[in-house]
Amino acid sequence: MYTLCIRYTLDPNRIGGFRTYVENELPVIREAGGRNVAYYLPTDFAGPTNIGYGLIEIETMAEYERYREALAEDPNHARSATALAASGAVLSMERSFIRRYGDGH
Repeated sequence: MYTLCIRYTLDPNRIGGFRTYVENELPVIREAGGRNVAYYLPTDFAGPTNIGYGLIEIETMAEYERYREALAEDPNHARSATALAASGAVLSMERSFIRRYGDGH
């Protein structure tokens, strides 16, 4: 099992645009073959107020390639990505893969 870890640097004054993107992308992620672990938005309580994360599980790298192809062909994903870019909420994105070991308990 692989987890796609996406680290977003956000404009803290435009978090709403990112939140809308996440809400719209959750069904798209499922339909494309990914399993949403969670998206995390920053808080004002502690730590940076401009960092968000998205974690999406994929069984194999071959499934990841199919997932990417499905996203590329999905009109809802295209609309969400365009709206996110227009919102100015995301300043940069970093993608990496991590592997989960154990059952998390």
